[in-house]
Amino acid sequence: MLMTQPTESSERRPTKSWRLPAHCEGKHIYLTGYRGSGKSSVGRILAKRTGLPWIDLDDEIERETGRAIREIFADGGESTFRDIEQQSLRRVSELPPHVVSLGGGAVLRPANRQRIRDTGICVWLHVDARTALRRLGRDRSTSSRRPALTNLPLKGEIETLLAQREPLYREAANHRIETRSQRVTAIARQVFEAISQPAGPKRPRRPAGPPPS
Repeated sequence: MLMTQPTESSERRPTKSWRLPAHCEGKHIYLTGYRGSGKSSVGRILAKRTGLPWIDLDDEIERETGRAIREIFADGGESTFRDIEQQSLRRVSELPPHVVSLGGGAVLRPANRQRIRDTGICVWLHVDARTALRRLGRDRSTSSRRPALTNLPLKGEIETLLAQREPLYREAANHRIETRSQRVTAIARQVFEAISQPAGPKRPRRPAGPPPS
């Protein structure tokens, strides 16, 4: 059974709720972006303000498998993890609407990008390489939980993976929010304002090519 993350409800002052417009009804709100972009922190705030339940896809994978992500990579490699991730995303996408914080690599598979577009509104939390390096350097818990995906030093890995993934984030997302030098509360507000805008005319998306090997 899928478990949703509870949103924190105890505050000294009541917070104003954010009412989602009609065009968001029946849709998930997906947050995508590289590690350190604030997907989990923003997701919690957005869920609390909108009243939607929140799921962190990486947390869901660990709960479903009973293994840490680092262990899954160590035992079966990245391809095994991506298989599990794809299955977990499918199950989550079939739930009633949630705020879903995706893993940074969830957009790598075309089937995932299509599912995200078909079942929700996706917001790309953009982070540049320098900001990501600074944030990840401060966040030891995330660094210890996530395995290295290349043999490069952290700075080189960030630059390499961002170059590969940014076209895929762009393809999957309906909106892009810049996260540099912003508090998570401000980012969450911008996400809400972006998804609250009426949808424009549909334009065909040009599929991104496969990431470089």
